[in-house]
Amino acid sequence: MTATTSKSNADLDSTAHIMNLITDQLAAQLSRVSRDGSPRPAAPALVLVAHGSRDPRALATVRTLMERVRERRPGLAVHLGHIELNEPLLPDTLAALGDREAVLVPLLLSRGYHVKQDIPEMAAAAEARTRLAAPLGPHPLLVETLHARLVEAGWRTRMSAAARRTSAVVLAAAGSRDPEAAEDTGRTARLLADRLGVPVLPAYASAAAPTVPEAVRTLTAQGRTRIAVASYFTAPGRFARECAEAAPWITAAPLGAHPAMVTLLLHRYDESLTSRTRPLPALATA
Repeated sequence: MTATTSKSNADLDSTAHIMNLITDQLAAQLSRVSRDGSPRPAAPALVLVAHGSRDPRALATVRTLMERVRERRPGLAVHLGHIELNEPLLPDTLAALGDREAVLVPLLLSRGYHVKQDIPEMAAAAEARTRLAAPLGPHPLLVETLHARLVEAGWRTRMSAAARRTSAVVLAAAGSRDPEAAEDTGRTARLLADRLGVPVLPAYASAAAPTVPEAVRTLTAQGRTRIAVASYFTAPGRFARECAEAAPWITAAPLGAHPAMVTLLLHRYDESLTSRTRPLPALATA
């Protein structure tokens, strides 16, 4: 690719980004006005529910995601609540909302205990009128982000048939004892395999098998000598680091604040408002 072509592509990307921002801002302004010109009621707040981490990079990533959601959807109230380890904790965020409406969007990649138990219990103890959106995964936008991170790490989008026969990917995820979490991660692995044209084997940092080293050994025994690790984590942290250390070749960065992640967060928010999912029960008052 020539320098001129590279600059042209960069200019196109920048122009597309600006046009997307203008379109989103215009849509947000129009959404606040009814057909008769009267103001519409404020949209429910979006509460981004993160797990929490002792790694400061995780909180920085989540805050960047929040800012990009606000840029993409001006006028939408966007808040943050953590399940544990970081402030603000979700119960404190919900308490500050009073009895207002909110959609809780988990920054989690599959079904599991946090989605099924922790978040609903915290929501039920608050006055806020809440809905719980689906976890982020599985979804094609996650596969788009995983693919982009692999390419950034050195994965070749074009390879010979011989190279493809010796290549594979380990999809490194956090892990859960909930079988539906493994089902969701497995579906993401299949979607990524379809996108890459090579085998993708799920592996886990804890609570489930196989581990990343075990997955690497399985693929190596199948003749796969170029094995990349795709980090199926929303942000940097201990699990992502440990999985990366087990990579025999390249390791992709975590999903982070990729533009597709912003799109997916807003999609889950919108989807919750248009679905038939019942609002979560609020705190019973005497």
